[in-house]
Amino acid sequence: MRILVDGDGCPVNKQIEELAKERKIPVFIFIDTSHIMESDYCGIIQVSKGADSVDFALINQARHKDIVVTGDYGLATMALAKQCIVINFRGKHYTNQNIESFLFERHLSKKMRRNGIYKGNMKKRTKADDLYFKESLKNILDQSV
Repeated sequence: MRILVDGDGCPVNKQIEELAKERKIPVFIFIDTSHIMESDYCGIIQVSKGADSVDFALINQARHKDIVVTGDYGLATMALAKQCIVINFRGKHYTNQNIESFLFERHLSKKMRRNGIYKGNMKKRTKADDLYFKESLKNILDQSV
């Protein structure tokens, strides 16, 4: 088991590294060349900048039972197809049972934005979000070991 992180804009790298280090689980963070990141524990995999280049690099490395951390529903869908465990940056666990509703919501939001109806308001991240994420990942790790 490994943890693969869609690292472009990931707000929970510190929490992931802390939990993985405690359990000696390898972590690989995928970023594009417009980001700079260093870690004394995590492997940093930098790919060329381009549409979905990070997603494709990550999914090409994903294996059965890896844990994938992403906020991207498309990447989450591909990871689920590879039988990975998938969690988003807010601690929500994606499953084969709920991913279709997330994809449908994304489709509707895109359609509404295109028609000028919807201007999404992303909630600001809070300390409670970080704690919830960490607890969710901890639960996944505890169940997977």
